[in-house]
Amino acid sequence: MPEHPALRSLRLLSLEQSQGDSMMTCEQAQLLANLARLIQAKKGLDLGTFTGYSALTMSLALPADGSMVTCEVDMQPPELGRSLWRQAEAEPKIDLRLKPALETLDKVRAAGEAGTFDVAVADADKENCDAYYERCLQLLQPGGILAVLRVLWSGKVLQPPQGNMAAECVWNLEERI
Repeated sequence: MPEHPALRSLRLLSLEQSQGDSMMTCEQAQLLANLARLIQAKKGLDLGTFTGYSALTMSLALPADGSMVTCEVDMQPPELGRSLWRQAEAEPKIDLRLKPALETLDKVRAAGEAGTFDVAVADADKENCDAYYERCLQLLQPGGILAVLRVLWSGKVLQPPQGNMAAECVWNLEERI
């Protein structure tokens, strides 16, 4: 599918950043957007905003009254993408929370939003991936989609990893699932 011009610009801008190679690919983004459209998603979560590429992708897949809660601990990367959110006319759908993802998820749940989200994308710090998984399951409605990104971890999780805490956490989650 053709990539939205604002998404293309944001992807290229993101790749120029020091952690740019950690964001989802264009193909992954399109797959998630198509899945969101397929289930007629209206409400989403994005854990680990970075520049907001996945948040923008998902918000463009949502209807005009849809919303995307996205969280990041560092204000600088999302600010790089904010003008492109505006350019794509998706900024009103994106609710950026500048705090740790677990705090955001707990606050959303405490606000009575358990079981109200259609889609969640978990790509924040891997040390908390098990907690993200559990909380997202509580927040998603039946039939919702949870995408946990980078679960192959460059092949480091094919065997029980030792000495790499992030890889161990991902491996433990995969074993549990």
